[in-house]
Amino acid sequence: METAELKERVRELRGQGRSPKEIARALKVSPSVVAPLVRQIAAETSDTAEPEVVGSWINVGWSAGLGLDPARGWTDDAPESGADGMVCVLVARRHTWDRMTVCGFLVDVYCLGVKAAIGPDVLDDRELRRFREYFFGEYAGWQEAPFELVQHLVFGAVDYARGLGFEPDEDFTTPAEVLGKWEGGSSITFGRNGKPFYMEAPADDPAKVLRTLRRTLSDDEFDYVTGGR
Repeated sequence: METAELKERVRELRGQGRSPKEIARALKVSPSVVAPLVRQIAAETSDTAEPEVVGSWINVGWSAGLGLDPARGWTDDAPESGADGMVCVLVARRHTWDRMTVCGFLVDVYCLGVKAAIGPDVLDDRELRRFREYFFGEYAGWQEAPFELVQHLVFGAVDYARGLGFEPDEDFTTPAEVLGKWEGGSSITFGRNGKPFYMEAPADDPAKVLRTLRRTLSDDEFDYVTGGR
């Protein structure tokens, strides 16, 4: 397939909400071939108006342990619901008149930043409602969130974690497009009560996490719990 033809096929599939990995599988090419084409297409369309934000949601209890700028007026419907610093964010933008591009993020706001990112998935209203119930199923509930809040929380947590030596999930870049542009400077103070706090979770490598923290901090500058919750 010629480069120009391949690029148009990538553009078409990207417009359907396919991720770079899905596009590579569909076209039977390497992801390393698709990735630069996706970036080129994104750059070519960067000056066009962003699709409308249909909605953004966050689990209740998201604010526990965080410092918030009171001038923002951000609220938490159930701050004591036991989120333990693990926050889920879901964002939907208009894709077509009856469908939406949806992306989700699992964010460790106390230490590691974005641990998982999913999407983009293209869903209709019914599919979005069902997915939202599933996505927030392990929490006490969810609430609508100002789009500005989810930007400050997700991108701010990435910046905070990078300062500690941790990069976001490797699949973060594409889903992050739904969050729009970020100028930096979050109005949220991350960490548990302003201090990095690591709690071991399944699939973590706690020894590696602690080594990373100790490269930038002394032991009295962060807290941790390992061996399960």
